[in-house]
Amino acid sequence: MRCEAIVLAAGLGTRMNSAMPKVLQPLGGWPLLRWSVEACRQATGEEPHVVIPPEADEIRQAVGGEVHFVVQAEPLGTGHAALQAAGALNGKSELLLVTSADMPLLTSDTLRGLIEVQQANVGPVTLLTTESDPPRGFGRVERDPRGKIVGIIEEAQASPVQLGLKELNVGAYCFRAAWLWEQLPKVQKSAKGEYYLTDLVGLATASGQPIAVLKLADPNEAIGINTLEHLAEAEAAIRRRINRELMAKGVRFLDPETTYVEAGVRVASDTVLLPNTHLQGETVIGSGCQIGPNSILRNAQVGDRCRIEASVVEGAVLEQDVEVGPFARLRPGARLGAGVHVGNFGEIKSSTLGPGVKVGHFSYLGDATIGKGVNIGAGTITCNFDGKQKHATTIGEGAFIGSDTMLVAPVNVGAGARTGAGAVVTKDVPANTLAAGVPARVIRKLNPRD
Repeated sequence: MRCEAIVLAAGLGTRMNSAMPKVLQPLGGWPLLRWSVEACRQATGEEPHVVIPPEADEIRQAVGGEVHFVVQAEPLGTGHAALQAAGALNGKSELLLVTSADMPLLTSDTLRGLIEVQQANVGPVTLLTTESDPPRGFGRVERDPRGKIVGIIEEAQASPVQLGLKELNVGAYCFRAAWLWEQLPKVQKSAKGEYYLTDLVGLATASGQPIAVLKLADPNEAIGINTLEHLAEAEAAIRRRINRELMAKGVRFLDPETTYVEAGVRVASDTVLLPNTHLQGETVIGSGCQIGPNSILRNAQVGDRCRIEASVVEGAVLEQDVEVGPFARLRPGARLGAGVHVGNFGEIKSSTLGPGVKVGHFSYLGDATIGKGVNIGAGTITCNFDGKQKHATTIGEGAFIGSDTMLVAPVNVGAGARTGAGAVVTKDVPANTLAAGVPARVIRKLNPRD
């Protein structure tokens, strides 16, 4: 049976006390909504229909993929929100999966299981339930003495006896689509002026139709997000999930509880992640690396057998066998060839370093192209900004830049050339020559074999 999905994402999220819409709050590197969208997409093989509030351009832009958006003009409850998708979905599929953007930890496997249970169910709906302490504000599932479901009671309307019920409604459903579209208009407005999807359970039982249940295997999937406290709890759970998946693929964590890896990150086997390491964005790390401790990698590409210690790497590309840090910073546009070493307090921005380049400590290279095997002495600075625009520095293969050299761009240092300590280079230095002084001047030619 074909199944499509509806993701309810029009809630105001007032309990978050944040100017940011609840469904855009970050979780594991993605907005909350993206987790639900991705899970539904994988479970059904279809792009989900996402119900959003009016004037929700931020939400539209935040979701990956070609989802279908449906606008709920007024916040009149979950039943009313689902009904807004009738025009787009009525008659299009046999089954409908309905979930919520504030349940981002529900996995595609769980949602696929919910669909499979409903495919075998002769009744109109399958519920996802769990047992949790605390109950997190979920509605209570009521059963008769024979165990048959007779209704769902929202927590706000539950009696003390009903509040003691252990089985909770998670808020994810798989419906027979034709039945759903027929019954949704029959849902009555609650005392709060809203229409609840949970009332469909009562309509089904009143007509004698069986309701199936799938119980969550992992209670952490039932962490719903209504407050920032809930968000922090979910962050810890999603971090454990991501780290477990990486460990299963051969990535070693010295301390998973203090290692933070976002959802878009890829790490190859035999890499070791040390405590207080943060891997963010679309970072990709090869095999046999050691990252950390105390390192931040954001949208970085790291080759095999690299070592990054107590450093920040953002938007940079590192080929194999590169060493960085401690306390180095690689900024966007930095590209380090095989075997490059960047020492402590080195900073690289919009620069390409050829294979085997060594950058001493306390050096800054910006808008530079550095040839193979160059040695950059401690304290070297490329003076690339004249107050209006950036200028390039080029250093040829095998050159040696003395400590505390100032390279005033635009400037070229030829292959095999050298600068003396403290040189201020304002003019090009020819290949195989030695330049020294302030301003630097060529004082002699060098034997290329020296």
